[in-house]
Amino acid sequence: MLLTCSAPSFMSKPPFPHRTLSAGNVLGTFHTQKKQIVHCFSIHRLKDQSAKNSYLSYCDENLRRRLLLFVSVTTALFPTLSSSGKTKSKNPYDEKRLLEQNKRIQKENNAPEDFPTFIREGFQVNVVTPENYIKSDSGLIYRDFEVGKGDCPKDGQQVTFHYVGYNESGRRIDSTYLQGSPAKIRLGNNALVPGFEQGIREMKPGGKRRIIIPPELGPPVGPSTFFSSKQFEVFDVELLSVQDCQRRTIGFYSDVVCN
Repeated sequence: MLLTCSAPSFMSKPPFPHRTLSAGNVLGTFHTQKKQIVHCFSIHRLKDQSAKNSYLSYCDENLRRRLLLFVSVTTALFPTLSSSGKTKSKNPYDEKRLLEQNKRIQKENNAPEDFPTFIREGFQVNVVTPENYIKSDSGLIYRDFEVGKGDCPKDGQQVTFHYVGYNESGRRIDSTYLQGSPAKIRLGNNALVPGFEQGIREMKPGGKRRIIIPPELGPPVGPSTFFSSKQFEVFDVELLSVQDCQRRTIGFYSDVVCN
């Protein structure tokens, strides 16, 4: 179909040039064509001012109707064109693929056996562990390799322990074994990461436990620490001993002695 801006009946053969616009061609190639400026008419040859005004009004109205028809047809044929540039296709969540990818990364980092897997989808994190892990009401996840013997430590007592810390990808970030000496901390002084202290409070001397600490129970974050926000931390802990502590005062000097 051809769309043309023709003259009215009283000017069937206009003495001035005009351009023919093919709707069929425009519909088939509108993606690659540049924007065209259609000069519908030239009125410089018309001497009569009323004829100029009449023809100008006619062409404006006719061209406006043609353009409205063209927009209606393209909208009907291509209903999603207007939003196609704004919408992005989202790949489906493939848990199996992410599991395999995480396992490969952990293997490259020499992660220990049965290391948990962390699958992230946006702000949601799924922790995948074997069935022998336990999740407490606070969100702490742990597994006992050895239970140990004796009583669990209490506030004011000193615990002596070894630990190895890992990030989510299984990369080792700290270890008292490599430092050559165990850590010693008195409980109840807020000297430990909240999740770490909660996990070690339920251990017995000689016990070995893996603790998975969620971000809400994790350590402080920032450039001066090993950790970043919204990350899980994993610690393998070996509780060596639990000692009672007493405060002693000699003159102006006071300290705490643990036996």
